[in-house]
Amino acid sequence: MLILPLILLVSFPSFSLSQYQYSINRPKPKLPPFKFPTQYKELVRVFEWKNIQYGFPSEQERQEVLRNGHYNPDSPIPIDIDVYYPQNGGPARYFITTPRFGQGVPYSLAYVTSFQGANGTEVQAYPSYQWHSSHGRNCDGLTSVYRVHIDACGQMWILDSGEIEFVQHCAPQVVVIDLATDQLIHRYRLPSTSFKAGVSRFVNILVDIRDPPPQGQCKDVFAYLADPTSKAIVVYDVLGQQSWRVENKFTYPDAKFGTHTVAGESFELLDGPLALAVTPLGLGLRRHLIFHALSNELELAIPLDVLNNATNWQKGLASSLSEFVTLGRRGVQCASHAISRQGFLFCGFLDPIGIFAWDIRSPYNPQNVQLVALNPETLQFVSGLKIVSRPSDGREELWLFSNRLQKIFAGTIDYTEINYWVLRCDVDDLLQGRGCF
Repeated sequence: MLILPLILLVSFPSFSLSQYQYSINRPKPKLPPFKFPTQYKELVRVFEWKNIQYGFPSEQERQEVLRNGHYNPDSPIPIDIDVYYPQNGGPARYFITTPRFGQGVPYSLAYVTSFQGANGTEVQAYPSYQWHSSHGRNCDGLTSVYRVHIDACGQMWILDSGEIEFVQHCAPQVVVIDLATDQLIHRYRLPSTSFKAGVSRFVNILVDIRDPPPQGQCKDVFAYLADPTSKAIVVYDVLGQQSWRVENKFTYPDAKFGTHTVAGESFELLDGPLALAVTPLGLGLRRHLIFHALSNELELAIPLDVLNNATNWQKGLASSLSEFVTLGRRGVQCASHAISRQGFLFCGFLDPIGIFAWDIRSPYNPQNVQLVALNPETLQFVSGLKIVSRPSDGREELWLFSNRLQKIFAGTIDYTEINYWVLRCDVDDLLQGRGCF
């Protein structure tokens, strides 16, 4: 059983962010290796699939999309998970995304049902099948959803890249659905100044609610959109109804980390920003966006008060360079990350294949980045990772989606085996070395 050092579990006084947390950390060129135990902790397996088990409005529709090529059972690659716990205590709802990397994805945002099929639990289109069925011909629907973010007011923020098989059919957009009614409540289509046509591919969305419940109404919101193929982060001011690009040397990948090796198989991907998290409210720290490129070892930060001011980004590549902070380097890639309200940032490393946690009030180095779960089978590529709060008791859960992306790239995936997992664990249980229940 792994127990984190006591220093990670005790309360911290309120420190000045500039003095303690986000002082410029000049990483050493050679770092000691991460230490991890020979025994690993099992996260709870909530859902498993050999291949995604799609449901359709009718058998006739299923046969039709199979005939016209809009459904190829081997085409969908699921990458994200988010969970909604209704405030009234109703049953949890689980949502997954399968972007339209190819033509054979019938819909790219779904909820998980209770029906068990041959390949795993069946999913159904969300908000409805009609939102997806035009396959890019109707830009008022959803074209290709990479990731979603469910906020504290029960709103799902959907990031739609507008692409199918890397061809832009519609402008990238942010769509917001009220989960209590499953109705559209907001839509924002990115203007041409916020993306590069034919280059941009928006793959992640993080929403910062500055007026959270119970006092707030989730109206004062900034959304951050990761665009790794054009090496940028787009900031969307929801109240101001404007967006702007942040692109510079800090948002670029590092060629040395363009080769991704997972479980002995490698693929090439030179991507910019992917993982996004913000310093939680209530820690007494100046709030930052913490981010990293998929193809880079650096963990970086930028103050939110700088990031959220559009006038700071009018000089293009030279804008606000002195405000970026290098927190540290890990020597390996990790994909998605998420941060708990107590300031613990979780990320899935590619080598060793596990989940690591870091207290953001400590320096980012191998001594403070601690392994909390290790499983070379189920954690191979953690493409989706969320912190979800349970209304019943206020406790936080870590939810993640894991796949075998390296096998998909290599063409070695075997659909007679389990390839996709949704896993969870109570955050406090994970940090304190208790089992996941």
